[in-house]
Amino acid sequence: MNLKKAILPGTFDPITNGHINLINRAIKIFDYILILVANNFKKKQLFNLKERVLHVKKATQHLSNVQVISISTLTMNFAKKKKFNVIIRGLRNIFDFEYELKMLKINKYLYPEIESIFMISDDCWSHVSSSMIKEIIHYGGNVDLLLPKYIVQEIKTRIQQ
Repeated sequence: MNLKKAILPGTFDPITNGHINLINRAIKIFDYILILVANNFKKKQLFNLKERVLHVKKATQHLSNVQVISISTLTMNFAKKKKFNVIIRGLRNIFDFEYELKMLKINKYLYPEIESIFMISDDCWSHVSSSMIKEIIHYGGNVDLLLPKYIVQEIKTRIQQ
């Protein structure tokens, strides 16, 4: 039997309800999804890698066919080594599309066998980004409906220190 499997990479700093919505929708298409939590050298992460992996694991614990790990290599090197040929990417808007189109071309250069699957965010999550959430919290705004409950107080404490 040939499983339909895919990787879903991201920094997830923090994981949002938009991310969780995407994962829940993607698992209806794939038999197995491996979520790759990584650092982004262009951004200063609020949570360390271990914390982010734990947050994503908690958010996906209800899904038996989802696994969460951290990586510290190029996603395409990992995909090639582990024989994954599908990558899932979420698109919220046209700016995400432009960025992801560039990534698709680079990913194909690095690993020609990879196929990118783009999933459009549900309307209620299309405005949500981790950086926007951090900014809202910094200025005292309410993010209770944008994040899993177990992260809300933790992130507020961190940002407001």
